[in-house]
Amino acid sequence: MSVKVCKFGGSSVADADCLRRVAGIVQSDPARRYVVTSAPGKRGPKDDKVTDLLLLCYESALRGVGRSEVMSEIANRFAAIVDGLGLDLPLADVLDGVERGIADSAERQLGPDFAASRGEAIHGRVVAALLGWPCVDAAEVVRFDGRGRLDAEATNRLLQQRLGEMSHAVVPGFYGADPTGRVWTLGRGGSDVTGSLVARAVGASVYENWTDVPGLLVTDPGVVPEAKPIRSVTYRELRELSYSGARVLHEDAVFPVREARIPVRVKSTSDPDAEGTEVLPVSEDEAPPTGYDITGVAGRNDFTIFTLEKAQMNAEVGFGRRALGVLEDRGISFEHTPSGIDTFSVVVSEEYFAEPGSRGALAEALQKAVDADTVEVHRHISLIATVGRGMRQKLGMAARLFGALAKAGVNIRLIDQGSSELNIIVGVADAQYDDAIRAIYHEFVK
Repeated sequence: MSVKVCKFGGSSVADADCLRRVAGIVQSDPARRYVVTSAPGKRGPKDDKVTDLLLLCYESALRGVGRSEVMSEIANRFAAIVDGLGLDLPLADVLDGVERGIADSAERQLGPDFAASRGEAIHGRVVAALLGWPCVDAAEVVRFDGRGRLDAEATNRLLQQRLGEMSHAVVPGFYGADPTGRVWTLGRGGSDVTGSLVARAVGASVYENWTDVPGLLVTDPGVVPEAKPIRSVTYRELRELSYSGARVLHEDAVFPVREARIPVRVKSTSDPDAEGTEVLPVSEDEAPPTGYDITGVAGRNDFTIFTLEKAQMNAEVGFGRRALGVLEDRGISFEHTPSGIDTFSVVVSEEYFAEPGSRGALAEALQKAVDADTVEVHRHISLIATVGRGMRQKLGMAARLFGALAKAGVNIRLIDQGSSELNIIVGVADAQYDDAIRAIYHEFVK
């Protein structure tokens, strides 16, 4: 019998009505035997995610504030879900324990992970009660080391041991614990990773990732409302798109299932019969055509380009190492390093420059490290990746891309294409981001 692991995102489990829909989806297919759930998400544009409310509670605890209105709001949110489902599931003691745990983690300066994880921990109990299945605390089966890094192999062993004894189970997503019991979280989209880990451990035939959208779209519907769905995407394409800004599936989620060659299907809870998007465990050469000349377009805003110019730089051994060493010494990662004969550029996210003067200090340090003739700093840059397995098989793809941008009046500030020919990355001004996305989409998707 095939086994399916289903992960449901926050907007898909936001209230009682959403959860009834989830239960119907799970119960409609006997193969759906393991469920990974997120914390309740937003019920509307003016609503708050439960995780965000829990983080506010942690901030209050850091300031020494006792029980807040926010904690009462969280309790009311869960009470409305439980009552709306008609469940006999007292949560008062659980919520009191959460409040004490948040206060303890704040007092011990352990960080916000415990607070951030409690939405999933509580909601796992709710979903399990609704389905009549056992709930497995992720802290017991998702293992981190003492520095908060996921131990994937230890996690796989623990999950195999526990779930091997259970025909059905609910596992809360997003968090785990180290051997001392300290709770750690998996970061943005971490429930996707949990679902992937569970799928690998149980040898799933399919990992279903359920969201509130009809699978992956070629580009952001907020920029291109008519964006078409992607029927299939390879693991490498997904990683490129996700890292470059696509938000449906966490890029790190692909690794456990990719290793096990488990296909992923991204589906919509609002239209469960729709085909969705299949993430294929095959190479780009083996994958079927998408129907478009590209697979997707995604981008991110707010980057700075540092361009170092020095005569005869290309003949200077160690130039790049010294420049990148400046970033390493400051704990700064870079996105790209396009270069010319006498120029070397480094693209860095704006997130590293929250402190006043930090950008200028980095430019000065780079200049000194390589004795550059000049250092130019270009701010407010967006990086846009055009990704597709068909790109390397067709002549003139780059020409069409650049031509479409020129026709739209978009000035290209940076170009980077890897030898795999799987994607082309361009840098444009933040102000021209939407125009660039639309131009690329309409050039390649008919």
